[in-house]
Amino acid sequence: MKTTAFILLGVVAPLQAQILLDPLVVTAARMETALSDTTYSASSLGEDFIRDNTRRTLPEILQYSPGVLVQKTAYGQGSPFIRGFTGRQNLLLMDGVRLNNSTYRSGPVQYWNTVDPLSLDHIELIKNQGSVLYGSDAIGGTLNAFSKSSDFRARPADQIYLGGSAAYEFRSNGEGSHIGRLEMETGVGGKFGVWLGLSAKDFGDIEDSAVGRMQNTGYPEQDLDFRMDWAVTPESTLTFAHNSVHQDDIARWHRTLANPGWQHDEHVAAPGRWTTDRFDQDRSLTYLRYAGENPHAGAAIRHWSATFSYQTSTDSEFQNRKPAEDSIRASDIELETIGACLHLESVIGPGTLVYGVDYYHDTVNASGYKMKSSGAGYQEVLPIADDSTYDLLGAYAQYLIKPVDALEITAGTRYTHAKATLGRYRDRSGNMQYDLSQNWNSLVGSLRGLYHLSPCWGIYGGISQAFRAPNLDDLSGNVSARSGNDSLGSANLDPETFITCELGVRHHTENLSLSLAAFYTDARDLIVPVPITSGTTTTVATNASDGYVYGLELEGAWRIHPQWTLTGFAAWQDGRTESPAYVGGPIHDKPNTRQLPLTGSLALRWTATTQKFWVEGRVLAAATEDRITAADQAADNQRIPTHGTPGYIVASLHGGWKVNEHLDLTCGIENLTDQDYRNHGSGQNEPGWNAILGAKLTW
Repeated sequence: MKTTAFILLGVVAPLQAQILLDPLVVTAARMETALSDTTYSASSLGEDFIRDNTRRTLPEILQYSPGVLVQKTAYGQGSPFIRGFTGRQNLLLMDGVRLNNSTYRSGPVQYWNTVDPLSLDHIELIKNQGSVLYGSDAIGGTLNAFSKSSDFRARPADQIYLGGSAAYEFRSNGEGSHIGRLEMETGVGGKFGVWLGLSAKDFGDIEDSAVGRMQNTGYPEQDLDFRMDWAVTPESTLTFAHNSVHQDDIARWHRTLANPGWQHDEHVAAPGRWTTDRFDQDRSLTYLRYAGENPHAGAAIRHWSATFSYQTSTDSEFQNRKPAEDSIRASDIELETIGACLHLESVIGPGTLVYGVDYYHDTVNASGYKMKSSGAGYQEVLPIADDSTYDLLGAYAQYLIKPVDALEITAGTRYTHAKATLGRYRDRSGNMQYDLSQNWNSLVGSLRGLYHLSPCWGIYGGISQAFRAPNLDDLSGNVSARSGNDSLGSANLDPETFITCELGVRHHTENLSLSLAAFYTDARDLIVPVPITSGTTTTVATNASDGYVYGLELEGAWRIHPQWTLTGFAAWQDGRTESPAYVGGPIHDKPNTRQLPLTGSLALRWTATTQKFWVEGRVLAAATEDRITAADQAADNQRIPTHGTPGYIVASLHGGWKVNEHLDLTCGIENLTDQDYRNHGSGQNEPGWNAILGAKLTW
C-alpha cells in the first residue's frame, strides 16, 4: 500500500500494515477534509485501535490522546477532561447527532460511558473547536462517534451478501470480566444494507496491590445497535439507525463503606462513609437521515443532509447515607429529546460555504425523595425541575477559501437561541416554584487558517469563540457533588463564554511525523458551585468565576523499519480560576481543581512481514499532580489524596495473531508491574496486573 502521508495525531494507530494514514474527517469542518488539512488539533481513531488496545469504554479510547485526562469517578463512569474541560463543557455527538442534553450535571459525569465502543466504526476528536458548527458546549473538545454500518456501496453491484462476526474478551483482574459481541449484516450491493450489533458485558470487581478488591465496582451492561441504509438514488442515501445501552448498579465506590481509603507514600485518600450510592443508566438514540450530493457542475447545493432524531435517557440514583439523619435518598430523571438538523454545502465564488440550522427540544420529568432509614420523615426532593422543557435553536455558516494554493482560511459564525421552561422545582430556600421561563441569545464567531510552508511542513491555528447556555441542572439542580456535598441550582444565570487561541505546526514525511500545538483558553462567567455561606458545604450555582487554561501538546511517530514503528506523545497544562470563597465573600485566585499533569507515553510496535503477527509494548507515565488548594482537596478527599495525586509509570504489552481469514486472536497484559495508581481526580484506583484474552470469528 502506498502511503499518502505518515501522520500521528495523538495515539498509536495499530494498523496491520504499520502505516499511519491521513484519513478524511468530517467533524472539523462539517465536510470531508484530510486530517492533515484541518485547522484544528484533531484525531481519528478506528475500531482496530479500540480492539487492539482493549479499550473498555468510550472515555478510555482517549487515554493515549495528548491533552486529555481520563477521569473516572467510578469504574462505570468516565469523563474525559479535554484541554481542561469536562462533562457538559465538552460536546458528544453520535453520527453527528447531539447527545448533550439539558439535564447534564456539572463536573465529571457518567454520560460518555453510555456509548458502546464496540458499536463504533471510528471516532473523531476536535479540540477547542468552538461553538460555530455545533453550538453550545463545544469548548474543550467535540467528539463525534460514528456507528458501524453495512458498507453496501462497496459491495459488488446487485449481489446479495451476508456476513457477521462473534467476539469474546476475558479480563482476569479481580473477579474477572466477560465481554461478548455479535454482529450481522446483509444487503444487496449498491442498493441497500442492514446491520445489527449486540453487546453483552459482565464487568467484575477490580483490584489493585494497595486497596485489594474494590467491592461493587463491577456492573452488567447490554447494548444494541441497528442500522439500515438504502440508496434512493446513486448519489443519495436514506438511513435509519437505532442504538441503546442499559447499565445496572454502577456504584460510586469512593463514597461508600466499600472504599477503605488509599495510602501511597505521603498521599492519603479518605475512606467512604455511605452504605450505598449506585446508578442505573439507560440511553437510546433513533434517527432518520437523508443525505446526498449533486454531481452536476455549478449545482447550487453540492451536498445536503437532513436528520430527524429521537432520544431517551433515564438516570436513576439511590443513596443510603447512613448514619446521616435523612439517610435514604433516591432520584429519577427521564428525558425525551426531539431533534431536527439541516446541513448544506455550496460552492460560492472562490470558496465553499457550509451552512444550516439545528433544533433540539428536551422534555424532562423528574422525581425524588429523602427519608430516614426507618421510613419516617419522607420528603420530596427533586433532582431537577419536574415537567420541564428546554429548546436549543441555532443557525450557522462557515466559509472556506484558498487565496493561494498554500493558504486556507476559514471564517464562520453562529446564532443560538436557548429557552428553559421550569415546571416545578424548589428554590435554594426550599420553597416550591412553578412555571419559570428563561431564554438567552448568543452570537459567536471563528477565524482559522492553515499555511503549507512546504510539502512537509504546515502551520495552523486561529481564534474560536464558544459558549454554554445554562441548562436545567444549572437552574434547578439538587444533587450531591464531590464527597457528598449538596449542590443547588439557581434560576438566574447567564451563559458561560470562552475564547481560545491556538497555534500548531505539523511535519510529515513517509517515515516521520511530528506535531506541536499550543493553546490558551480564556473563560468568563463560569457557572460554578459556591458555598452559600462561610463554613457551609452546601453550594449554589453562580456566574461568579473567571479563569484560563493553557497548554502544550507534542506528538510524533517514526517508522524506524518497515516492521518497526516508534510513537509517543507528551502534554502539559496549567490554569487558574478566580471565584468567591462563598456567596458575596472574598475572591480567591486558585489553581484549576483537575489539571492534566505532565503526561507522556512511548510505544514500540512490531509487525511480521506476513501481517499475521504483531506485538506492541507501551509505557504511560504521569507526574504528581499537586496543583490544588487544601480546601479543594479536603472537599473531595475521597478522590484527591493529600498532597495531590501521586505520579506513576505503567507498562503494558499487547499482541495479536491472525490465524486465518476467519479467526483473529489477541492478548495483552496491562500494568505489568502491578502498580497502585489512579488518574487524577478519579474515585478509584486503576486495575492492577490484568491479563486480557480475546478472540474474533468472522464469516
